[in-house]
Amino acid sequence: MIKSFMVNHRTGFSQCIGLSSLLLLLVSTSFWNLHHPLIGKTLSILGWILNGIGALGRIWCAVYIAGYKNNTLVTAGPYSMCRNPLYFFSMAGAVGVGLATETLVIPLVVLIFFMVYYPTVIRNEEKNLSQMHSKEYQNYVEAVPAFIPQPGILFEPEHYTVNPRILKRHLMDAVWFIWLCGLVSMLARLHTEKILPEWFLLF
Repeated sequence: MIKSFMVNHRTGFSQCIGLSSLLLLLVSTSFWNLHHPLIGKTLSILGWILNGIGALGRIWCAVYIAGYKNNTLVTAGPYSMCRNPLYFFSMAGAVGVGLATETLVIPLVVLIFFMVYYPTVIRNEEKNLSQMHSKEYQNYVEAVPAFIPQPGILFEPEHYTVNPRILKRHLMDAVWFIWLCGLVSMLARLHTEKILPEWFLLF
């Protein structure tokens, strides 16, 4: 029950941030794109790169946790590099979507949101994992960093079994990052064509 509440609360909070940013983009345009197009395009390209990393990373994580997340301690693949790769790649993708707006304000807000909110989420989840897996999880904590991936300790098995139905749901979650970047690009184009209002500039 508590876990379900936390997931729903986290999802609702993230959706609130996303909807607020979208409404802001409907009535504003990028200062950088308007006055320094090269900087604006650079931010957009960086955004798409981060977005791709985030989406692919989430898919990679999904392969390993599909069908295992609630009853097995997953320590292979991306989970061998850090204990919370799904959140790391989610942050990369979300900041990428923010940069795709060709602003610095929105990705900064997204980054602050992750830095303030997710440490508590991670601590609560790790407390539950510690209770479920005790010594095995303690050994995992001692060997693998919490958030920043360490590629040098990557381990991947030759074969791995997943639940295709659960995997499909995770894949759809990852695709959302691509769709959001496309939506942001469309809104920028509508502002360029003067179809949407430009009430103020975003830095």
